Amino acid sequence: MIVSGNHPSTSEKNSTHIYGLRPVIEAIDGGTRIDRIFIQNGLAGSLASELKGRIRDHAIPFQFVPVEKLNRLTKGNHQGVVALIAPIAYRRADELLPALCEGEHAPFVLLLDRVTDVRNFGAIVRTAECAGVDAVIIPDHGSAQVGDDAVKTSSGALLRMPVCREANLKTVLNLARQYGMQIVAATEKGATDYLEADLRKPTLLIMGAEETGVSPELLKMADLRARLPIRGQVQSLNVSVAAGIFMYEALRQRGL
Repeated sequence: MIVSGNHPSTSEKNSTHIYGLRPVIEAIDGGTRIDRIFIQNGLAGSLASELKGRIRDHAIPFQFVPVEKLNRLTKGNHQGVVALIAPIAYRRADELLPALCEGEHAPFVLLLDRVTDVRNFGAIVRTAECAGVDAVIIPDHGSAQVGDDAVKTSSGALLRMPVCREANLKTVLNLARQYGMQIVAATEKGATDYLEADLRKPTLLIMGAEETGVSPELLKMADLRARLPIRGQVQSLNVSVAAGIFMYEALRQRGL
């Protein structure tokens, strides 16, 4: 742990989180990869204002929480702030998508819309890496925590797979379309069977949360809505299983 007011030691740099106003500010300034910052409700003062400015300038996801949550995260003097360290370096979609589309093969990118379960998320990324998916895109809010548990569940695939964390998924879809990618949404309400979808094209596939599916605003932007056949009484598949079927169908069609 990093104790408020102290500089981090070598062992403290390996911690999964940092606490204290000044240590968190210094971590941001030092380029530490921060996944998310939790701030105590009502936190005020000059250092708190300075921290909020850093968060805004660096577009770091944050959340206001009750002090009880911070106390559960650490027993140290957190001063109302705990930052979770990201185990991976996120990529920018506006840099990655153009590079992929200008490459030698038709890119296949996976966008996960509100997939919050860490085990599902890790399993999806593991399959994506095995199936040769080029990148995974997640929202900066309403997504599974990309921490040590996710890395472990992915069997380390998260350390190799390019991951983009974006504030506005609609902007990402518009960018993907601008570079010639088709937008495919996986939904049980789709009119096209997944076997009929041409996944040889440059494709961005949207997978939604198990309970609610792809969000309506993203569904409206899809060029194609593809469904998986359901023959049993259970009307939906686990999202990691469904994603795996789509990814390996794309692999089959591309003959790789």
